Formats: sequence, structure tokens, C-alpha cells
Amino acid sequence: MEEDDNKAERDRRGIQSVEVGGQLLLALAHQGRPLALKDLAREAGMAPAKAHPYLVSFGKLGLIEQDEATGRYGLGPLALQLGLISLQQADPVRVATPLIAELALRIGHTVAIAVWGTRGPTIVRLEESPAPVHVNMRHGTVVSVTDTASGRLFAAYLPPETVKAVLEDERRREQLERERPPVPGMPRPEPLPTWEAFEQQLPEVRAHGMSRSEGAVIQGISAMSAPVFDHTGTMVLAVTAIGPTGLFDTRWEGPISQALQQCARAIGRRLGERLP
Repeated sequence: MEEDDNKAERDRRGIQSVEVGGQLLLALAHQGRPLALKDLAREAGMAPAKAHPYLVSFGKLGLIEQDEATGRYGLGPLALQLGLISLQQADPVRVATPLIAELALRIGHTVAIAVWGTRGPTIVRLEESPAPVHVNMRHGTVVSVTDTASGRLFAAYLPPETVKAVLEDERRREQLERERPPVPGMPRPEPLPTWEAFEQQLPEVRAHGMSRSEGAVIQGISAMSAPVFDHTGTMVLAVTAIGPTGLFDTRWEGPISQALQQCARAIGRRLGERLP
């Protein structure tokens, strides 16, 4: 037992001077701009005389550099290189997965992650709520561009030519289905809109920064979806909450909307998000 305690203590043990100096790097990252010595020291919670030796050492490593004209300190080339490598290694789905599990518990509804695949919006993760919604959705499911919250979200933020090509494929498949003999007792779905008609729905999505669907795909099921952007400003994920219409609040300023946006921004921050 004592050996285990000693091992735990060794695992926790760090180099205090590194942790102290690291506060200067955190302060620069938080402020997002070069700072004078006194301002940087204040943000890091230390005296300028204490901060200066750390800055000298960080400067030798390339983590910090000082502008010769202004004397201000900013992040150096090594810090920028490390940041770029971190962004390149960040997998949006891996980053998002634990956060959508927390979100599903928080709002009490199923939460899905969709990415843009070769055939359009594709579900890659599904976190069931404590009372799961029974819909025909699983990993790998491709959902409609026009009829789903996540589909309209991608349509609003991806290049129009990319979305238009997928919509035209959907329309061709729909036409083939309509040419087959009807199934008795099964009503034919409404024809998919043209790109020109569908495009008129997208300004509302951009205005709210979200999309919603109220019983359009499955009667009695509603959804809301929020976008996640990466460091280039490209939408990489749609985080979508799904629930029974009677219990699912689709108000733009409602608690589900706010929780979705908070989750999407938390994911985005870890990806170095740049909002469009």
C-alpha cells in the first residue's frame, strides 16, 4: 500500500518552476496579443522581476519572442509550430465524443455527431439519452440534406457546389423510387426541392447559427443542430439533439439550443475554431 502511495506521489510530482513559468505562456495565449513585461507579469500573477528570467529562457527556446521596436512579448516560432502540429493532430470526432455524452445526460435527449461524407451528412457517433428515441439511425447512416437539421446546417456553411451535387444525387435517387410501382397503403413522399428553392431556406440557418427540424423526417420527432468549425473556418461537424416533439424545446433561445451551442463552441475551441 505504501509503495502504491509513493508511486502516486511520484506521478503527481512535477517541476514547480516549469509550472510557474507556464503561467506566462497561458497569459499570452489567453490575451491573444503581445504584452509589455509589466502587463504580462500581472496577468500571470507575478512580479516583473520574477517574470523576466522565465521570458529570457522561453525566448532562447523560441516559445516567446520580444519585439525590438515595442519591447512587447508575444508567442515565438516554436509555440506557433507546436500549435499548428496540435491542430493537425486534432480529430474532431475524437474531441467531440466525450462532450456529446455529457450533453445527452444534461439535456435528456439523444445527441448525434454528423460529418460531411461522400453522399452527404453522415452519422458517425450516437449518444443515447436515458430514454432513447427509437429512430432508424445508427453509425454510418446518411441523412437527407434538405429534410434534416444537420443536413440544412451543412448546406448553409459548406460551398454551394458541394451541397448542390449531393442534392442532385438525392433527387435522382428519388426520381428512380417514384418510377417504381407504389406500395399499397404507403403514401409517396413529397418531391425534393430544387437547389434554387432549397437555397432560400439557408439564410435563416445562418442568421440563427443553428438549424432545426420539427417532425419533418419522422412524425413526432424533432431535432436541433449546431455547427463546429475548425481553425480554417470550415464546418467539420454537426452536433444534433433529437427527441420527441412533445418534450423537445425547439425555440432558438431555449435551453436545448443554448446547451447545443455551448457544446459546439467547446469542441470548436479545442480545434482552434475560427467562426465564419
